Amino acid sequence: MPDDVPLLEVKGLAKRFGGVRAVNDVSFRVAAGEIMGLIGPNGAGKTTTFNLVSGRYVPSAGEVRLDGRRIDGMRPDRVAALGVARTFQGTRIFPRLTVAENLRTALLAAEEVGFWADWLGLSSARAVEAAAARRTAELLDFVGIAEHAETASGSLPYAHQSRLGIALALALRPRLLLLDEPFAGMNPRETMEAAAMVQRIRETGVTVLLVEHDMAAVMGVCDRIVVLDHGEKIAEGTPGEIRADRRVIEAYLGTEEDA
Repeated sequence: MPDDVPLLEVKGLAKRFGGVRAVNDVSFRVAAGEIMGLIGPNGAGKTTTFNLVSGRYVPSAGEVRLDGRRIDGMRPDRVAALGVARTFQGTRIFPRLTVAENLRTALLAAEEVGFWADWLGLSSARAVEAAAARRTAELLDFVGIAEHAETASGSLPYAHQSRLGIALALALRPRLLLLDEPFAGMNPRETMEAAAMVQRIRETGVTVLLVEHDMAAVMGVCDRIVVLDHGEKIAEGTPGEIRADRRVIEAYLGTEEDA
């Protein structure tokens, strides 16, 4: 693969719902090892873009490429199998299962062990279960909720449920992790800890694309930022460049004429 091929390339991406253009001609690249932020006012098209990249939506136009290979139009499970995992606004967990049970279930579901091997307790199934138990402990320690392993997931504070959601995504061993508002609902200390965790995720070799409304957190954790407004890209650059961009300031704060 040529050195100039990014891990993720979005080119001319568009999505229409009836007569509404949720995303229109959006293009950007994410290099391997980057933390890229995707920001914009409510309704800017950020989550729709995530859904297009992860396979939940089929684009009306444009391309999504992973390592140069087109993945737009693929089913979400196929996209995930190629190394793209995502979290969601709000958490998607089994609230009555413990934290460890949620994660162990996800890990076992990702393995291909035959029904009869599992039912008969054959060595292949036992080995997978042992590996899942070890990986569960590793991931819970990594995201900082190991002490809650036996807690019912539904009783966790929101910040810890968010960490569990990230652990569930990491269970897929992704190359590209899409984080949908990972700092939502957190106090300043929790946000700082979560931002440090995102940096640690990058250090393990995982590239990160995140959608977030907390501008201080985005500016602190991201290498580059793409800004959407009304479904279109209005700016792209480093945190410093984005902070000084008049188009971005107007999109978030309005112009003097709007006041």
